[in-house]
Amino acid sequence: MSNTPPERDDAANRELTRAKFYKAEQEAGFVESQPRTTPQQQDPAYRLAFRDTDFLLREELRPVRFQLELLKPDMLLDEAGIGSTLVMYGSARIPSPEMAEAALATATTPEKKAVVERLVAKSKYYEEARRLAFTASRCAVVEQGKRQFVVCSGGGPSIMEAANRGAEEAGAESIGLNIVLPHEQAPNPYVTPHLSFQFHYFALRKMHFLLRARAVAVFPGGFGTFDEFFELLTLIQTGKMKPIPILLFGADYWNRVIDFRAIAEEGVINFEDLALFRMVETAEDAWKHIVEFYALDCD
Repeated sequence: MSNTPPERDDAANRELTRAKFYKAEQEAGFVESQPRTTPQQQDPAYRLAFRDTDFLLREELRPVRFQLELLKPDMLLDEAGIGSTLVMYGSARIPSPEMAEAALATATTPEKKAVVERLVAKSKYYEEARRLAFTASRCAVVEQGKRQFVVCSGGGPSIMEAANRGAEEAGAESIGLNIVLPHEQAPNPYVTPHLSFQFHYFALRKMHFLLRARAVAVFPGGFGTFDEFFELLTLIQTGKMKPIPILLFGADYWNRVIDFRAIAEEGVINFEDLALFRMVETAEDAWKHIVEFYALDCD
């Protein structure tokens, strides 16, 4: 009796280009359809490794988790036809103009009131972020079949919300790169759902901000904004990244909190490094600079 299995009369199996192995998803389906009746099948060791969450969360698997956070957004953004982004950094605390009065009502002491008043005064930047996102999204630049200057924010509230909101008002999709934090953190409602990503690692999140970035708008913000802004400056200053337009909104704020010229006068950066970014006040000025930098045919 021959040991050769009977040949199946299946046209699909005769195709030379069709894969001969089952996909991981199919294999997982086979496992799930089988009863787990023996001690061996019930033990965690028997689980498929890629379906074993406890295993994937082990300390030794950090390199794998890094790779997953690199691959997932990159693959999905590519599948969505996104070629480049306009990244918008800024505070999570600046209220929108609609919420300014409510923000003032939270002040319980003169000191807190003074701080809140300064935040409320910055609500104009919420509007500028919204307008810049609207303008870039309405322009709808497409090159080589890919959408360009797709608005990308950190996916949270305040300036980030303004960015995604402006894109939605222009009828365009936008990206949100959220981060898991100890306190509650959820995407703002204007992020396009299938372009809303959640990260465990700050490092991978920051990498995705810049992988497709062709321009970056930086609004008044705190430690997180400083971190993102200075990392971008460092990458370009050291030649690890090619120059792109960096628009710093709010000269009064930035010149008050950072003495850029003093850093150059101390000799720890070159005076030429101060040209890596440009101070702007309005969305129109920022978009004009981007259009001129890339010679875009867009008003």
